[in-house]
Amino acid sequence: MTSPSSSAHEARKAIAARLVDIRKTAGLRALEVAARCGWHKSKVSRLEHARTPPTDEDIRKWCLACDALDRVPELIAATRNADLLYVEWKHLQRAGIKGIQEQTVPLYERTGLFRVYCSNVVPGLLQTHGYAEALLCTINQFDGSPNDATEAAEARLRRSEVIRDGRHRFVLLVEETVLRYRIGPPAVMAGQLGYLLEVMSLPTVALGVIPFTAQRKMWPIETFMLFDVDRVQVETLSAEINITSSTEIELYVRAFDRLRHMAVYGPKARAAITAAVDTLG
Repeated sequence: MTSPSSSAHEARKAIAARLVDIRKTAGLRALEVAARCGWHKSKVSRLEHARTPPTDEDIRKWCLACDALDRVPELIAATRNADLLYVEWKHLQRAGIKGIQEQTVPLYERTGLFRVYCSNVVPGLLQTHGYAEALLCTINQFDGSPNDATEAAEARLRRSEVIRDGRHRFVLLVEETVLRYRIGPPAVMAGQLGYLLEVMSLPTVALGVIPFTAQRKMWPIETFMLFDVDRVQVETLSAEINITSSTEIELYVRAFDRLRHMAVYGPKARAAITAAVDTLG
């Protein structure tokens, strides 16, 4: 599978190529652009080879130097989109985790079909407050970010209200191991597993469990979410990766379909969840 970060790299290369095209259309050499912008010549080289992402001010100066101010809005928009494709958690969580939950609300509200695969934790859309708070507190402690786990859990639950408004469809897959991992004390896990049994009855929700014993046609991979066919959001230990390249999205669609056909649903999924509850004593 293609590296998930390649979308960000390709987006930045495309922006650099646009800068080169603007310079050449203006009939200017790199040295001339550097002089007009008041930069060292090495900066132009870094921008044109995508080694340094341009700031908004860089773009304005470049376009002014090349008499192409009409290109400024599109380039700034493209740069900001590229910046969102691969963002390290340490940057996202500098002020805590609550803001991350809130800033994705518009994306959740406009998505018609959610396809979610989780190999490590219960999907955020299905988390109870206790489970979310325990998980987010662990993340706060590991990353050393401000501990706003309680407020972040509340924001996550508000974001998850889309699952009950009837305007969206959800196909959510979890590995059976997810049901057994102890995120929080037994009482928290019991409440979380009980909520999974409850939410399975919603007509717009299909919850599948991939059993321990499933014959693997797709190996367990990183947790990811498909928002319609527009974006894939992948969570790694170090970063949030947002994939918008159609070829990479297609890879995740194919992977999801294979995982979906390994899962059990309905009574068999309920039995797996109930068995997990029983292990809590």
